Amino acid sequence: MRIEKILNNNVVTSINDNNEEIIVMGKGIAFKKKVKDIIVEENIEKIFTLSNPNINNKFIDLVSNIPLEYTVISEKIIRYAKEKTGKKFNESIYISLTDHIYNAIERHRQGIIVTNGLSWETKRLYSEEYEVGLEALEIIKKEFDINLAEDEAAFIALHFVNANLNEEMPILMGITKLIQEILNIVKYNFNIEFDLDSLSYYRFVTHLKFFAQRLFNNKINDNNEENDLFEMVKDKYCEAYKCVIKIQKFILERYKYDLSKEEMLYLIIHIQKLISNN
Repeated sequence: MRIEKILNNNVVTSINDNNEEIIVMGKGIAFKKKVKDIIVEENIEKIFTLSNPNINNKFIDLVSNIPLEYTVISEKIIRYAKEKTGKKFNESIYISLTDHIYNAIERHRQGIIVTNGLSWETKRLYSEEYEVGLEALEIIKKEFDINLAEDEAAFIALHFVNANLNEEMPILMGITKLIQEILNIVKYNFNIEFDLDSLSYYRFVTHLKFFAQRLFNNKINDNNEENDLFEMVKDKYCEAYKCVIKIQKFILERYKYDLSKEEMLYLIIHIQKLISNN
């Protein structure tokens, strides 16, 4: 394995057997080295192979300008997240999380505290990712002897949710807020507490997640044709239907989006299952 580019003393690029550009890291790996020199294997700490050229270039730019330990700790957290959740994450997580951890620690050292207004919602809606965020704080504490505020667990969690949904962070924050608003309407309409571990709650939140994603990406569902199933379900589950009418009015007023009959149908079904289980 030979050096193709020297990014700094700790990071170089090389070409693997598949003719792909890879990022090779290790303390002092490029010290007194030049292009085309052989990389000493025992000096290698991490090798990154990112399939998306655009993401790969951005990652190269990032790791060229921050200390090696931030990339290493980020990769450790990502590996834990994959094992913990069993989910696949967009390769962009290597950029967004590494950059976030670096800036969060720098802010902490400067005494700058950033609060997360969606910390409570994130904890409830994305519990697996939030647990990853809490573990990330422990990993950071062991590595840097720094106690980041618990709000950072929510920020880290949202980076993983974002890498799963492939959305920009402002859209993701909007999605999270909308889901919680709809849940609150259901909660107070029926005066119930949700069983956060129930399958019906998980399915409802998943449905809301993808609905909100469509709304914020302007992917309108305009299927408003006569629907016999909608009429039947509306009459059969009249209390759930009344709740959906409240949701419809709220979304129209707040987000200027009018629910289609098909969207209302699925909301009625999910809400009925949710209140039946409660």
